[in-house]
Amino acid sequence: MAKIQLPSSLMHLAGDRREIDVPGGTVLEVLRGLVAESPSLSGWVLDERGALRPHVAVFVDGAQAAGDQPLGPAALVQVVPAISGGSETDREIEVLAGTRKGLFVLRGPRGGRLRLAARVFAGQPVEYAVRDPRTGRVFAAVTHGQYGPHLFTADDPTAPEEAWERNAGPAFPAEADGAVERIWVVEPGIEEGVLWAGVAPAALFRSADGGRTWELNRALWDEPSRPGWQGGFGGLCLHSICPWPGEPERLAVGTSSAGVWLTDDSGRSWRRGVRGLVPRYVPEEARPTTTMFCIHSLRRAPLEPSTLYMQFHGGVYRSDDAGESWIDIAPGLPADFGFPVAIDPHDPARAFVIPLVADYDRVTPDGRLRVYETRDRGASWRALGEGLPQNGSYLTILRQAFGHDGESPLGLYFGAESGELFASGDGGETWAPAAERLPPILSVRASRLGA
Repeated sequence: MAKIQLPSSLMHLAGDRREIDVPGGTVLEVLRGLVAESPSLSGWVLDERGALRPHVAVFVDGAQAAGDQPLGPAALVQVVPAISGGSETDREIEVLAGTRKGLFVLRGPRGGRLRLAARVFAGQPVEYAVRDPRTGRVFAAVTHGQYGPHLFTADDPTAPEEAWERNAGPAFPAEADGAVERIWVVEPGIEEGVLWAGVAPAALFRSADGGRTWELNRALWDEPSRPGWQGGFGGLCLHSICPWPGEPERLAVGTSSAGVWLTDDSGRSWRRGVRGLVPRYVPEEARPTTTMFCIHSLRRAPLEPSTLYMQFHGGVYRSDDAGESWIDIAPGLPADFGFPVAIDPHDPARAFVIPLVADYDRVTPDGRLRVYETRDRGASWRALGEGLPQNGSYLTILRQAFGHDGESPLGLYFGAESGELFASGDGGETWAPAAERLPPILSVRASRLGA
């Protein structure tokens, strides 16, 4: 018995079902059985001869398949609309999942089951991994249990571990009297060859040579208020870096728990942007003077750079003035605590969060796994849960473990500490398991192969 997974565009022809169990020994046999079971699909996937239409692709357990391919027990058969010229089928999605036990390189169709292409840095926490869209290079931040944090890079993430190049840094100069404890994020910059890295203890590094060497931003490190900075549950860290498209001198960074920091002069000077944030974990009388602003995640809208969205430690906020001040947009959510936030790169009014109960109970509310979407800048929120477990699912999704592929419709991908990875190829309308039984997932970043 095979499980057929339909694209959202065909679900209405099958009684609004996304997955249908159909018997058969080959791809064509189960597709013909599908049409017999749901006659409204006649002519859509198969032509009048019973052959697969030329602009429809089929994947079996994550790999593209021909019509005569035999099917194993419990095979997953995914029907995918192809684009003329083969671009939809030739260019797969790649998800880089950093886990507590290595980097998992996963590939396959958008919104569906992904196959394991490689596992590298086995047994080591991979805090973050990302592919630089400008060069295709992949960066992986690895925290070795005995030998500390290191940044590795490779052109091909499926290469053996010994083929990865270890970068010279990020590392503090001797006069800074600091040591890198963890590399939280690597962010491609605006200028050619420029990358940024955020580390713990909360500091910002810049590379001008594609990541080979790194320089500490001294102005932020020497910020006069730093002696009063305190860390959150995950330590004192700089975890979010938001470049300004077209204006490389402007940057916003998010820290836990020292707030948002803004620069307009390439990091020579900084100012804190926290007006409007309410740190409810601080006594009310101490809030006017506190420096404890625990940012969980910060994202900038590429098409409207003055717009930023934030998941706070108790609050979801939006800024319309490039991070100078913040507006509470949490009303309408089942809880305002959580870690990640994602923005549709094609629509500044559209953002996504995954709420958790609260800081004292960091699991999904009511045992239901749901992503919440706004299409009106936070004026209202809509639950997206179709295909996600809605009963007895008390999961935790960390700040770097939610990403998108930048495509249209938007592909969304997130992973949980339980080791489950979920994917949507239609902007969150429907979801499916992309991978299961991984180690606890720390970060998720997706891109189109060959893009």
